Amino acid sequence: MEKPHNHIAETLSRHGLRQTPTRLRVLQVLGASPYALSGHEIEQQLGQDTDRITLYRTLRSFEEKGLIHRVMDASDIIRYAACSIECTEEAHFDNHVHFKCTECAHIYCLNQVAIPAVTLPASFRAVSRDYLLAGVCNRCQPVERL
Repeated sequence: MEKPHNHIAETLSRHGLRQTPTRLRVLQVLGASPYALSGHEIEQQLGQDTDRITLYRTLRSFEEKGLIHRVMDASDIIRYAACSIECTEEAHFDNHVHFKCTECAHIYCLNQVAIPAVTLPASFRAVSRDYLLAGVCNRCQPVERL
């Protein structure tokens, strides 16, 4: 069985990035999280030995290379989530719905739910698509009693 660390190292190599301890750890944290994380949340999980500037440079380079994508909501807090394996530096394929839980405030990538097609007026041209739903996630749903 392949070690998770090897998979992360291969992902970095495939995207033309050197394997540094910070890069390996950031990808490991994002890959293990079921929801998008803010830079602050990533920093907390990495611990105090990670330099904040190095972390944000790492996030920026991951986004530029197609490893992660930004997830925004009305709070304007930037959160990051791992991209699909098909994403590259030239093309992101993150055409999925994001879901913000109104109870825990986590934002989930619903990769299995495509953004619905939208027809724009002739004089409009979209350059990006963000689709955010809000509600209560499966972890915060009250347990029904029979």
